[in-house]
Amino acid sequence: MHFHPPSIDPGITALLWAAGLGAYIYFGLLAVGTSGAFAIVITLLSFAAIWLLVRVRGSGARSST
Repeated sequence: MHFHPPSIDPGITALLWAAGLGAYIYFGLLAVGTSGAFAIVITLLSFAAIWLLVRVRGSGARSST
């Protein structure tokens, strides 16, 4: 019997990537001394851009040919 992992929607995968990288950006900005308000604005903009990029271009199942 062959077992396969469950299928995960690309939107969920994009959300997980965006959340992880957004947290990295947020804590990185706080570590270098920016204000919390500036850090959250940049993080939210980055989150949206990362989510969109991974959602549109992040499918590893497609071949380029």
